[in-house]
Amino acid sequence: MASNSYFKTYRTNVKIGNWKEEQHLEEDVRMEFLSKRERGELAAQKVDFLKHHILRPVKLSVTMDGGLHIGDVVMLVNIGEQGECCALSINAYVENMVKIPSPGIIAPCGISAGRSIQPCVRTAFIITSVDGTPEGSTLHYEQSFALKTTSGFARGLYLTSDVLSFRKSAQRSRLQEVNVDESNSFLSWWKIVHFDPQERLEHEGLPVPANFNVVILHCKTNRALAVLEHHVLGTTYGNEYEVTAHTFLDAHKAEKSNNHWILCTSDPGGEGLVLLNRLQSEADRMASTQENTDSPTEYITCSVCNYREDR
Repeated sequence: MASNSYFKTYRTNVKIGNWKEEQHLEEDVRMEFLSKRERGELAAQKVDFLKHHILRPVKLSVTMDGGLHIGDVVMLVNIGEQGECCALSINAYVENMVKIPSPGIIAPCGISAGRSIQPCVRTAFIITSVDGTPEGSTLHYEQSFALKTTSGFARGLYLTSDVLSFRKSAQRSRLQEVNVDESNSFLSWWKIVHFDPQERLEHEGLPVPANFNVVILHCKTNRALAVLEHHVLGTTYGNEYEVTAHTFLDAHKAEKSNNHWILCTSDPGGEGLVLLNRLQSEADRMASTQENTDSPTEYITCSVCNYREDR
């Protein structure tokens, strides 16, 4: 009788090969997993821990006179060409975080522009004096200041930039890098100018209004803080835009919407943000105006972001 080459010479419950070694290895992997889970060192646990602390709500300052002041807690919002808002945010990963001796992020840490317009630890910045101006004083155009993150988990880091070099540049665009760091030096000095170049000389030295379009310039490099909507970063918080220090000019030598920022404050009435309330009222006004007119040659302009739309 011919022998069958597929005939099994052992039963299914017979252990073959390095079964004892494989059994110990599987047990070691399981014990390591349980140990990491108990200490909170799993990747999913680290992400949850990071989001729990960095997305904690923060109360922005309320301005009664309509201006910005030293010590105000604000949120920097950019309204793009299509009217889509994005906020300057700390782009912290789990690698930028420590738990001992106290939870917090490690400097330096990246910056991005997220589409979540909610005041939290990640998006709140404090206007800080660099020339000895007392807290509570009015901020003026062309006055140097620093933007500092909140204390606690955000560590009170300063928004910083430096001259573009081969070794130090933005991740996607390779333009001048912007991040947050511990040092409060000349690299972290910024100033605000009017968004219209033809009116800058007239507004020099005047108080800076809150919830109004402005251009933020880096004092050392004279580059404007910018959002790059065509350079998307994959972050822990979703797809966000890259932030750099670069001045984008149009044909009239005026900064484009990439360089326009609104320093948002809370509504004195306690009904959210002033910017969001104004945008909603402007949107309602545009909608009602469009319904009541048939002329295609006229247009309406938003008073918040200068966005123009044909009627």
